[in-house]
Amino acid sequence: MKRKITLKQIAKELDVSVSTVSKSLKDSKEISKDTKEKVKAFAKLYNYKPNNIALSLKNRKTKTIGIIIPEIVHHFFTTVIRGIEKIAGDRGYNVIICLSNNSFDKEVLNLEFLANGSTDGFIMSVAKETQQKEDYHHIQEVISQGMPVVMFDRVIDEVICDKVIISDKHGAFEAVQYLIDHHCKKIAIISTVDYVSVGKLRTSGYKEALIANDFEIDEDLILKIEDVDHSEEKIEEFLKEKKIDGLFAVNEQFAVNAIKALTKLKKRVPEDVSVIGFTDGVVSKSFIPSLSTVNQHGEDMGAKAANLLIDRLENETEEQSFQTTVLDTSLIIRDSVRK
Repeated sequence: MKRKITLKQIAKELDVSVSTVSKSLKDSKEISKDTKEKVKAFAKLYNYKPNNIALSLKNRKTKTIGIIIPEIVHHFFTTVIRGIEKIAGDRGYNVIICLSNNSFDKEVLNLEFLANGSTDGFIMSVAKETQQKEDYHHIQEVISQGMPVVMFDRVIDEVICDKVIISDKHGAFEAVQYLIDHHCKKIAIISTVDYVSVGKLRTSGYKEALIANDFEIDEDLILKIEDVDHSEEKIEEFLKEKKIDGLFAVNEQFAVNAIKALTKLKKRVPEDVSVIGFTDGVVSKSFIPSLSTVNQHGEDMGAKAANLLIDRLENETEEQSFQTTVLDTSLIIRDSVRK
């Protein structure tokens, strides 16, 4: 008997990406005829069985929700999960949580695993690599076969489904406006690369606040980081030559690393430089000085996403238009800023 094989193993054996295998098996026009034939032949030889999502939907309900998140290190995602689990439990559903580690291939595999009859629908925040590749075929495939998806935080405009987001741009605007109102004249930002949607929106909010107050936008005061895990060195290098009195960071990790770097450079927070971050995590509260931050209200976001998904699952016969819910942020002022 031939061994069963997975999507990932086929990709490895044929030295192609998981996405190429997935698209080949679905006869996508994006893939060459030769590649499709090679993949299909290999899959048949090793008894690969694609998931039949539609069949599993017709035959049974699992009362289980699949959650796919890009990372677990950020406090924000743990609060979202808490919100989802509370609503799911109250309404008689279980949850399965998968981690993409910001990998496109891992996200594809997670969806494949969860769509094999284990779950009734998904709540997901897309991987950084998925946004970079702009390849959403795996999500579109799930939706086209009748499985509901709710996106939160990092969402894709091109995918038509329910979404729950915060006003990233407005949250950033308020943070920078606070710095300006408290006499900061040279305000830097530490952000992500632009293909990460939330980083781009928060950078836009920073710029809009500067323009609204007749400040010049100085590109030398904007740092965009791709490799988040090695941000400390880049932040320290960036701040070495900068004469700033205010700093806005688009996440908690960047803000904390910035304060560490400023301390190394013999600059005092907040006396010399006021710092505001994004995401009100445990670190923000316990760090010295405690970090002023924009609260994303992750638990509320998770609760709203869970209710949207379960409502859709339990009202399948009713025509429902898709909705995008925008939650408000709030600015929490602590010891890292001048008051």
